[in-house]
Amino acid sequence: MAYRDLREFIRALEEKGELKRIAVEVDPILEITEFADRAVKQGGPALLFEKPKGYGIPVLINAFASMRKMEIALQVASVEDVAARIVEFLEMRVPEGLLGKLKMLPKVAEMGAFFPRVVSSGPCQEVVRSERFSLFDYPILQCWPEDGGRFITLPLVFSKNPDTGKRNCGMYRMQVYDERTTGMHWQTHKQGAEHYRRTGHHGRPRMDVAVAIGADPATVYAAILPLPPDLDEMMISGFLRGSPVEMVKCQTCDLEVPAQAEIVLEGYVELGELRTEGPFGDHTGFYSLADEYPVFHVTCITQRKDPIYAATIVGAPPMEDFYMGKAIERIFLPLMRLQLPEVRDISMPAEGIFHNLILVAIRKSYPGHARKVMSAIWGLGQAMFSKCIVVVDEDVNVQDVREVTWKALNNIDPERDIQFTMGPIDSLDHSSRLPNYGSKMGVDATRKWPEEGFTRPWPGVIRMSEEVKRRVDDLWRRAGL
Repeated sequence: MAYRDLREFIRALEEKGELKRIAVEVDPILEITEFADRAVKQGGPALLFEKPKGYGIPVLINAFASMRKMEIALQVASVEDVAARIVEFLEMRVPEGLLGKLKMLPKVAEMGAFFPRVVSSGPCQEVVRSERFSLFDYPILQCWPEDGGRFITLPLVFSKNPDTGKRNCGMYRMQVYDERTTGMHWQTHKQGAEHYRRTGHHGRPRMDVAVAIGADPATVYAAILPLPPDLDEMMISGFLRGSPVEMVKCQTCDLEVPAQAEIVLEGYVELGELRTEGPFGDHTGFYSLADEYPVFHVTCITQRKDPIYAATIVGAPPMEDFYMGKAIERIFLPLMRLQLPEVRDISMPAEGIFHNLILVAIRKSYPGHARKVMSAIWGLGQAMFSKCIVVVDEDVNVQDVREVTWKALNNIDPERDIQFTMGPIDSLDHSSRLPNYGSKMGVDATRKWPEEGFTRPWPGVIRMSEEVKRRVDDLWRRAGL
């Protein structure tokens, strides 16, 4: 059974020894961050702060902060199981004969569970606050000492494409300016920003936005997935859950939100109204610089009677976001291989903070194949931000950074095998020559072929024979080692 809400996920974490309740009073200003940072670096449990200083609302953090927690969140033995399900659906074909069609019926029925279902009411609207409310009524974190203020860090931000009416749900940090306004940090490449631009093209003065905080884990996770534009994240959540997401219409704006959410902020952004947002201690391990972003005006807050505030922090890796990203890497590999079947595996090491380094193992079939793969990856959605792509042969384990480093550095002639190109850069990259635009590097660390102009012999890797290994296995034991 899919988790109905955040509470069922918390219970599952606790039952499996992956959650610690913190009964002592801890301040949401900096102290919760220090707890969370220490816990994730030590491989510790999710944390539920029962008494955040000055508040009666508990704070949940680090709920996704290990591969084991990701498995609990997605209710699988391994995140590879999700990838296998994707492959099953991608390979579905119209069957021949009555027996084949009967066998397909369960899959067709399962597809019906993907689509969100609108309901008339939900726990997220047990309390409706359209007057006398303040964002400071909630234990919103200030994460790091030089942050510009408090930030909502795990929001599900809902908007509609004004051209198609299709829903988008993204996750964009929100700096709290005062009791009823926040920043809306949707970077220029994100769908929320595209909806904002299109709203302006339609000549409308404002755009409805709703923000849900604290939903079931699959729905939270769906908000960060690098999906194609206009593919509904709530449908993907239904796929991950195996059960439809219940949605309820907002009280004051024309949007739906998850009915089982803990807290919902309803409101709008004014076209053309910008305000300085940041700095913010970011997933790069550095502070992202202050910049101008739209302002979100909160017109109404709805919530459960006894809400739980869900949050995350980012900073020097590995943090909670690394494990969420690692699951994306494994889940989306089959989709990448649809377009690039030569790709055998990919890895995004924690230190590469997602966009700074992708390691790719390929089945090399022709001269220049590695460079073709680099160019293709730079053309795949959010992979366009990849600052450095290293391509190796299929016999290299890209999950082992030491092996990649050893073999890549032995295989390259830097002038010959490194190429540079210009293009879009992640907005958080402080080193690029211009905001959102800069250079990327591709490294062809595959074995070089005569057809690529390499005429010298290519040496083999040093390996002991299996026969000698077997003999020494016995001698090793006899020697008492």
